[in-house]
Amino acid sequence: MIGIFKQKNPVNFFLLLLFGILIKLPVFTTYYTPVVNEYDGFLYKILVNFLNPYNQHFHALYPLLSVIILFVQAIMLNSFMNSQRMLNRQNYLPGLSYLVITSLFPEWNQFSDPMLINTFLLLILIILFKTYNQSEAKGPVFNCGVILGVATFFFFPVIVFVLWVFLAMMVIRPFRLNEWLLFLVGLTTPVYFYGGWLYLTDRWDPSALIPQLSFGFPQLQQNLFLAGGLSLLVIPFLTGAWYVQDNLRKMLINIRKAWSLFLLYMLGAVLVPFLQPGINLENWVLIVVPFAAFHASSYMYTAWRIVPLLFFWLSVAFILYYQYYEHGWN
Repeated sequence: MIGIFKQKNPVNFFLLLLFGILIKLPVFTTYYTPVVNEYDGFLYKILVNFLNPYNQHFHALYPLLSVIILFVQAIMLNSFMNSQRMLNRQNYLPGLSYLVITSLFPEWNQFSDPMLINTFLLLILIILFKTYNQSEAKGPVFNCGVILGVATFFFFPVIVFVLWVFLAMMVIRPFRLNEWLLFLVGLTTPVYFYGGWLYLTDRWDPSALIPQLSFGFPQLQQNLFLAGGLSLLVIPFLTGAWYVQDNLRKMLINIRKAWSLFLLYMLGAVLVPFLQPGINLENWVLIVVPFAAFHASSYMYTAWRIVPLLFFWLSVAFILYYQYYEHGWN
């Protein structure tokens, strides 16, 4: 399986789609309706309230949307890494890794605001990196601010990625104060329009513009399946990071910068669950993007072919056993 997706050809796109459908089948074993909480963004609440009536007639609506969104995100990550030539040849390993990782835990397959946020962050990553070596990047930088501003209306803790964007701009572009200010203007533009709408409709409430964050430690239920999933997540990540470091001198400067962005991305994603603590892994889904990139590196660069095959099939076996026989979805 790994050998097939090490190549890039049109057939592999459909094979990846087929694999995604098969690995995501446990999603359809239990139909669910997203629970809207007080800390969810108002756009997410509007979206869920809009979809709920359709879900009553078509109970597979949310699982189907989840699978489609995750596959689109996998393709976005795969296209970005191929376009930047981050691995030694074009392949579908990033997309494969993304679909496998998001299947390790049921919460990462469920329709939720953090899962939607990965789409916004991937879009920002793609747009921002296109500004590398561009003399003028005011438009893309402003657009990144607008995208992140809209994302906060779905899931406010993603505001921590403002720091990631600033660090990313320091890595890939020379410092220009006007670009940093333009990003902040773009970030606040959705807030400006939302505030204007609240004022014109006599719903003015300053707390609606800047929701409160609750700092704390996530209260995760510890068990063997959590330990097993984390092992299958972390070990390939560490080996992939080692291979990236080992090949760093052979890489072009832009490729090194791209890997640096993924590391900074991961640091931002790790902070999010502490801004909105929970009892499950739902808010941790933001770490999937950088982890999938380094998993792909592990699959590509390892000299022992048995190692990536072992971790891949162990992951598949874990997913099937946990989500079918141990009722991970319940």
